[in-house]
Amino acid sequence: MHSTPRAPHPELDAHYCGPLLEIESHIIGHHRQIEAWFRKQWLKSPAPFYTSVDLRNAGFKLAPVDTNLFPAGFNNLNHIFDPLMVQAIQAAVEHTCPEARDILIIPERHTRNLFYLESLAALVSFVELAGFGVRIGSLDPLDAPVEFTLPSGRRLMQYPIQRMGRRIEVDGFSPCTILLNNDLSGGAPAILDDLEQTVMPPVTLGWWRRSKFEHFSIYQTLTQELCALIGLDPWYLTPLMRDCGQIDFLKRSGEDCLARQVGELLAEIQAKYDAHGITERPFVVIKADAGTYGMGVMTVQSAEEITGLNRKQRTKMSTSKEGLDIKRVLIQEGIHSFEKVAITPDGERSVAEPVIYMVDHFVVGGFYRVHTEKDINENLNSPGAAFVPLPFNESCSLPSPEGGLDSERNRLYVYGVVARLALLAAAHEHLNSRQPLAATA
Repeated sequence: MHSTPRAPHPELDAHYCGPLLEIESHIIGHHRQIEAWFRKQWLKSPAPFYTSVDLRNAGFKLAPVDTNLFPAGFNNLNHIFDPLMVQAIQAAVEHTCPEARDILIIPERHTRNLFYLESLAALVSFVELAGFGVRIGSLDPLDAPVEFTLPSGRRLMQYPIQRMGRRIEVDGFSPCTILLNNDLSGGAPAILDDLEQTVMPPVTLGWWRRSKFEHFSIYQTLTQELCALIGLDPWYLTPLMRDCGQIDFLKRSGEDCLARQVGELLAEIQAKYDAHGITERPFVVIKADAGTYGMGVMTVQSAEEITGLNRKQRTKMSTSKEGLDIKRVLIQEGIHSFEKVAITPDGERSVAEPVIYMVDHFVVGGFYRVHTEKDINENLNSPGAAFVPLPFNESCSLPSPEGGLDSERNRLYVYGVVARLALLAAAHEHLNSRQPLAATA
């Protein structure tokens, strides 16, 4: 994967510009009620430290498809938004550990993944610009500090971490605040257990415990509440979904349930399409209920595709990040992506999806994930993807009614509303994660 220095403007399929503008117009026309509602929500449910949300824009529908609480990709953001990022980091730290002067970052175990290390270097730079001292402590069993020289020219030093009582430190550096940039797909390491230091986001929000089905269930409830307030059909902003409980792709356990649920969900989507005059063919995305990096994901357009999976397909769906077994999946309405961005010299446009970044409850930018080899109904978070910084040239925390419905600022504001709904769902997950495991099982 690579970053693209140019920032060409996205283009939406003309056939669906009308429906999208109607949705955007409705949201912009109610922005005061929306912002008042969000302010009330943040008082009850403080936002996680940082979040990125993958959106899909079908024109007739705009919805999140994934929410990452330990985001990477900071090196792909538009530098125009750097001041927003720095201010938001300052606010986020003040909300969690007001006395913090230094921050220890614990990253993923990607010591040889240059793309991730570039993101980590950008994150370090943002935290330093916010006025904090920074060290990077590795969960890998290092005997000595390791230095990386990156293609961008930046350098990173990762240190082995040590447990000292109820604190962890690196090379004598033991701040009150730890910024976790590791999604803990492989589990919660004992070295992070019962620390007196503040860990942001908390260990309990790692993928060892999170559930995408739980997240989107909360998202549905919150979106219904907001849409009832402003008089908008929540389907425009919400992916429909199903759940089948335990599944084993290799043993074909749970296959009948999965096929049945896929068939029922496709029928429900088709009914919605018919009601809204949409002629596209529905599809369903089946994804691991926990985990990221686009692993354990497949798309189907019929229930028969489930019972017809070959050995290679079932093997691919049986494991996720770090080789962990997939035991449960989210069955989610597929959202077409009719947004396209040109990244090749000939100017040919490829399917794209916006990824929105937030720190605390502030939108701080984002990028388009673009793939030249994928279609409008395929997963773009896969090898070969490119990243184009959002091309908007001003802060879009609020809409610009005088700018017109199809203005860049208004488009990003609407993206921010939907992304913040997903962020709020994650904030509710945060509150739920404070409960004992037995209470949430």
